[in-house]
Amino acid sequence: MAGKTLLYCHGFGSSGQSGTVNRLRTVMPNTTIIAPDLPLHPHEAIALLHSICEEEKPDLIIGTSMGGMYTEQLRGFDRICINPALEIAETMKAHGMTGTQQYQNPRLDGIQEFYVDKTLVKEYREVSEQRFEGLTEDDSQRVYGLFGDEDDLVDTFDMFHEHYPQATHFHGEHRMDDKSYMHSVVPVIRWIDDKQEKRQRPIIYIGIETMADARQMPASSVQKAVRMLIEHYQVYFVCDNAADTTTLSWLEKHINVPAWQHTIFTPRRDLLYGDYLISKQKESDTMATLLEFESDTFKTWEDVIEYFSRLGGQ
Repeated sequence: MAGKTLLYCHGFGSSGQSGTVNRLRTVMPNTTIIAPDLPLHPHEAIALLHSICEEEKPDLIIGTSMGGMYTEQLRGFDRICINPALEIAETMKAHGMTGTQQYQNPRLDGIQEFYVDKTLVKEYREVSEQRFEGLTEDDSQRVYGLFGDEDDLVDTFDMFHEHYPQATHFHGEHRMDDKSYMHSVVPVIRWIDDKQEKRQRPIIYIGIETMADARQMPASSVQKAVRMLIEHYQVYFVCDNAADTTTLSWLEKHINVPAWQHTIFTPRRDLLYGDYLISKQKESDTMATLLEFESDTFKTWEDVIEYFSRLGGQ
């Protein structure tokens, strides 16, 4: 996202000085991050966001919780909705988010607390009910939804997925932490940036049999290797049998978002067109450079990491 503009929409009771904003600026120092303190009243907030979009033309919009609800409504932009509170009025009532509330992060106006009454809840309901209005087929393909599998505050996955095909769960709670952000959000940002730039990264296929130990736990350093490889390569995970639900569950549990939409089922790995294939199987006439896992050269995933570190993304 170097040289681009990203608009961040924070959650309820938060501000543009949240921890997520700091993570964005740390990971993307060459990206302009716009993170306004959103007005308490939702009609004012959505109007402000439309105005910013009109003026700044952001390359990507990311919103969490309440901000995810707003982000969904900002048509015509690439967007990531994280745990979007699409029914925020109901969420506020169910979780005691009424009465006097404290802002979780400092705001530029210095205000530290606010009051939520029935009138304000009604306003949030009015704005949230505008969800999916004016949605087109093209716009539905430009939005990603990420939902924490341990989120005990908001659960709008099914509602979101009815309108947006690109929705999945990540390992995490309602509020993002460094681990869930780096492992779940950053890969999606990279996919969007690649698509915008029409960037073609070298392709690496990883045979699923190389990734687990005898106890079906992640092999030593395999998760470290995946995190490193997806920074520079288009990584796909290869399974022989499309009916192997155990493998899919394993990938979802241990690899999670990087394996989402990046899993290939084929008994003919020799037909895979790409740059590298990491496999225990001794493929013949493969169209990719074969890295035979557990051979003398690639005994462990640390050997694989060293090999690709030397290549520098080539």
